[in-house]
Amino acid sequence: MPIKRSLPHQDTRLKYRSRLLIATSLLALFMLMGCEQSEPITQLDPPEPGETLKVATRNSATTYYLDRDETPAGPEHDLVASFADAHNWQVEWTLFNSTSEVLQALKDGEFHLAAAGLTHLPSRDGHFTQGPTHTDIVEQLVCHRDMRPLPRQIEEMAGLNIRVTADSSYAEKLETLVNQHTGIAFEEDPRTTEMLLAEVAEKRIDCTVADSNIVQVVRRHFPHLEVAMNLTSGDTLGWYLPVGHQALANMAQQWRESAEGEETIETVTQRYYAYISEFDFVDLRALNQRIDERLPNFLDLFLKAEEETGMPADLLAALAYQESHWDPQAVSPTGVRGIMMLTQNTATSLGVDNRLNPAAAIDGGARYLADRHERLPDTLPEPDRTYLALASYNIGRGHVLDAQKLAQELGKDPHSWEDMKEVLPLKADKRYYPQTRYGYARGYEPVHYVQRIRNYQDVISAAMVWLPLEKD
Repeated sequence: MPIKRSLPHQDTRLKYRSRLLIATSLLALFMLMGCEQSEPITQLDPPEPGETLKVATRNSATTYYLDRDETPAGPEHDLVASFADAHNWQVEWTLFNSTSEVLQALKDGEFHLAAAGLTHLPSRDGHFTQGPTHTDIVEQLVCHRDMRPLPRQIEEMAGLNIRVTADSSYAEKLETLVNQHTGIAFEEDPRTTEMLLAEVAEKRIDCTVADSNIVQVVRRHFPHLEVAMNLTSGDTLGWYLPVGHQALANMAQQWRESAEGEETIETVTQRYYAYISEFDFVDLRALNQRIDERLPNFLDLFLKAEEETGMPADLLAALAYQESHWDPQAVSPTGVRGIMMLTQNTATSLGVDNRLNPAAAIDGGARYLADRHERLPDTLPEPDRTYLALASYNIGRGHVLDAQKLAQELGKDPHSWEDMKEVLPLKADKRYYPQTRYGYARGYEPVHYVQRIRNYQDVISAAMVWLPLEKD
């Protein structure tokens, strides 16, 4: 669907500033709703069509959260939503603060399903009905990269201050290591894994243990986190149901094994994980430093550009960072310049007289991206439409059109970013580009370009909640 645009009277700055307050308020509301349920679920049969599937989860980037439009999102959200849609069920979500609270609520019979990034463990299988799995992970010991020496062997964990989320699979794994090795100790903490990773980044504790998918997401915000070692060879995340819900578990497993379930898993992987590039400490450390030092100088300009064009401010900020690292005086050897790195021809067409003026450049760049976006078909779904618009910003609309035509000829979907990621690099392949209208292009560049911008956008979006609107 087309990107949501701000109405003229909306104050976009207040929307960003209030995003955390809204999310926190909704979290409290959902938790209150969970507490006010007076009658536990006693009917063990699956809900009838049109009825409600009651789901327990927790608030995190790898489970369930509210996106920039205050719309529910997250891997667990998308998987459950697809499962529920397949059976014409409504979904009632209740958020809890920790894994232990989720499991306790499930044990109390208040919910049909727990979808909260839960590792399937034999110890849990005895208390709950196992649902389908959906994500492969390993458990990782995470410390601060400045720790010397970093523990690379199990024996080197002795004497470390290690804290992990209470009643978690991590605690179970560490308890096994405590019984097998001398000197290893740990504490269980009621806080979430994400919060404990932040504690490690701030050097308040030595190490914690986290699933690899959580580390992959959180590490971009705290680049000083270092994976010291893997503690497991491989585990799987999945759903759990109360004892006695075998019929519903079977339905969930059948959905998981269906073509629709497989497609949903792939979509979730692409949306939330696949674009996250291999960890680059130097790049992410520089990004986080520049968020503090440079972004406040331009934040109001990005927010104003969102109000006027509908292009999200965090996306524009990520685009500008990819182009210039927020340097308004940036100049490339090819003549593009400014914070948005506009060519002279593009700037002239947009009425930008001075590309080194950040206000003019950001306004021009935002209008140019909006134009790339608007020229794509209204029927093209998001986020594919935005990714193709970014590719057009990078490589030019003509080359994107060439690649879309080539995609059709190869039996690919020209409106799918996943398919276009495979086709765009063919613009540099002499077997294909001679037959295209605009000829050769470094078609692999927009693929990496979009990937990096998506990565930067996640980090910037989280930071924008806290940044001042004007630099003091």
